[in-house]
Amino acid sequence: MGVPKRKMSKMKRRHRQAANAYEGVQANFCSNCGQPAASHTVCKHCGTYKGRQILTVEQ
Repeated sequence: MGVPKRKMSKMKRRHRQAANAYEGVQANFCSNCGQPAASHTVCKHCGTYKGRQILTVEQ
């Protein structure tokens, strides 16, 4: 039977348990058109990134 050799500190235990607290990817929205968009990428709907027009998207 496996028995711990030493006491696990509170910090190590919390670091291990923190991995289970992941709740998924947060929803991000384009600041120009308001459509859902992945973070740090050009918006597929309007073609803007950080307030600048990067791509020309046909409507």
